[in-house]
Amino acid sequence: MPTPHISATEGEIAEAILLPGDPLRAKFIAETFLDNSVGFTGVRGMLGFTGSYKDMPISVMGTGMGIPSASIYITELIRFYGVKRLVRVGSCGGLTDAVPLRSIVLASGACTDSGVNRARYGGWDFAATADYGLLSAAVSAAEAAGLDVHIGNVHSSDSFYNPVENALEIWQGMNVLAVEMEAAGLYGIAAAEGVRALCVLTVSDHLVTGEATSSDEREGTFGDMVNLALEALLKDK
Repeated sequence: MPTPHISATEGEIAEAILLPGDPLRAKFIAETFLDNSVGFTGVRGMLGFTGSYKDMPISVMGTGMGIPSASIYITELIRFYGVKRLVRVGSCGGLTDAVPLRSIVLASGACTDSGVNRARYGGWDFAATADYGLLSAAVSAAEAAGLDVHIGNVHSSDSFYNPVENALEIWQGMNVLAVEMEAAGLYGIAAAEGVRALCVLTVSDHLVTGEATSSDEREGTFGDMVNLALEALLKDK
């Protein structure tokens, strides 16, 4: 039955789902990459669709920006709709010259300044990590497609405009590849709920060089990222 934030009924959402932050990107993915997609929710403008990819049922839904917003949708998708495999597909800011603009990052782990996982883990630090099966499938899919991907830690920030003056130096000093806003929350919920999750990101802007992608460039690289995520889910099926 519908939840306070998702208007889908039982059976309308697949067990595997892609999670962009932007609901309009969810619509773009459904229309561009999925066959026979049908909308299942539009509550608060957060769009969701279910279709198929190479005969594999798959859904896509926006989550909004940041861990608090994403956590609402992720939790309801898992608890009320039986979603078992969740792949975030989103943008990130590059933190090192080794990860240039338009690169694809596979987040094997997610550091964070958010307190949500500590609250979940009794006040201790929780290692928020990707599901190995999905990560391995994504690496295999990237190799098959000839895509050069970067694998490592990202930082999930609670603040887009971070007030900590030396935050960039701290992240770089710990060899964090990129900064985004949702992965640590996704990985923490997945661990607590006993499901599987992965975060696949495109470097849309670079915090070191100051470079940023144009809308056309973002669309091209975004397509590579979505194809990679879909192929990973297909390989992991």
